[in-house]
Amino acid sequence: MSANDDRDPLFRYDDPVFADERLLEITHLPGPDRIVGRDEQMQRVADALNPAIFGSEPNHLFIFGKTGTGKSLISRSVTQRVITEAQHDDVTVKYAFIDCGEQNTEASIVKTIAQLVNDPDQSGVTVPDRGLGTGDYYKRLWQAVDHCTDVTIVILDEIDMLEDDEVLRKLSRAGENRRISDSSIGIIGISNKIDFPDHLSERVKSSLSRDELVFSPYDANQLVEILEKRRDAFHDGVLSDDVIPLTAALAAQEHGDARKAIDILRNAGRIAKKRNESQVTADHVRDAKEKTEADRFNELIEGSPQQAKAILYSLTLLTENSSEKEFPTKIIYNQYKEVARQLDFDVLSERRVQEILQEQNFLNVIQSEREGRGRGRGAHAKHRLLENPSIVKKVLLRDSRLAVLEDDE
Repeated sequence: MSANDDRDPLFRYDDPVFADERLLEITHLPGPDRIVGRDEQMQRVADALNPAIFGSEPNHLFIFGKTGTGKSLISRSVTQRVITEAQHDDVTVKYAFIDCGEQNTEASIVKTIAQLVNDPDQSGVTVPDRGLGTGDYYKRLWQAVDHCTDVTIVILDEIDMLEDDEVLRKLSRAGENRRISDSSIGIIGISNKIDFPDHLSERVKSSLSRDELVFSPYDANQLVEILEKRRDAFHDGVLSDDVIPLTAALAAQEHGDARKAIDILRNAGRIAKKRNESQVTADHVRDAKEKTEADRFNELIEGSPQQAKAILYSLTLLTENSSEKEFPTKIIYNQYKEVARQLDFDVLSERRVQEILQEQNFLNVIQSEREGRGRGRGAHAKHRLLENPSIVKKVLLRDSRLAVLEDDE
């Protein structure tokens, strides 16, 4: 009788492909020996946070770089090492990692930081999910920070998505304004928009002294090494010889996105397992690339208004049916009017369509650039997709209201 004979037969208890799939999860924090090509950046982050080891205020730091260049990974990894080293000096360091794409209001950010660092037995306060105003959440945050930590490191991923940057001013000046007296706060802001600081309010610019660091994209060789460091996520012999080089090459085609490379590798393994195949091959990788791109685009547009999807669909049609890749707002608007008619949508004004395109650019769904028309003729915006149009169309047509467009093709 095997160990699994008394288990529910609905589920699988052996995995012929993965030895430890967690190594391929985005939330997994690898050890320093698995981090590739970021020694200089790691040292710069360590230099900024070094004072925290001794209970002093760390330097604030803004980190810029494209998606998948290791910004969040290095920030979390170095912070975790600071926490460990500080313990040798009886210094308590805690950190709060916040995705501002999901939590972008002042109240939600302050509440989350307080919940992550608070110990009610030490602070004497609790931090409820709801029921308090922003000012009350700040009061509980200051109590939690002062009583539960010597240093709090706040990592704000996608900091450019903040609804209000006032939270940066209040966090950075908490000690100076005597909100806290026995602790300090350091801020790491992460963004793929290098001009983000230009859009901060003057009050924040004057109060938030910081270092800045840019992460360059990984090259194909570095991506190969990153994936090799995760080979043990699979059983021995499962990966065919060409899987890792192909995965790295596909991810390097755009801008050296390690996150995308790891996603493709994981999805390739899942596809092989779903097909009951014992080896992951190049065919699985190619199928996984399409799935990965569709999943990521779906995440970007999830919850988008249907009018925005109709505008994106219009840009997709133009891209598919032209040798051009960039289109001015006027051309997109003309195509959109036809799409809106097919969908029986109210037709928005050209100005509103331009605003929605700008919003999609801000969300990294598309890329928009302003081009001059010549002396005295002003400038206009041109817009392009960032994903393969076939992928974009497939995802957009998942919306039941837009699905009718597939029948009209």
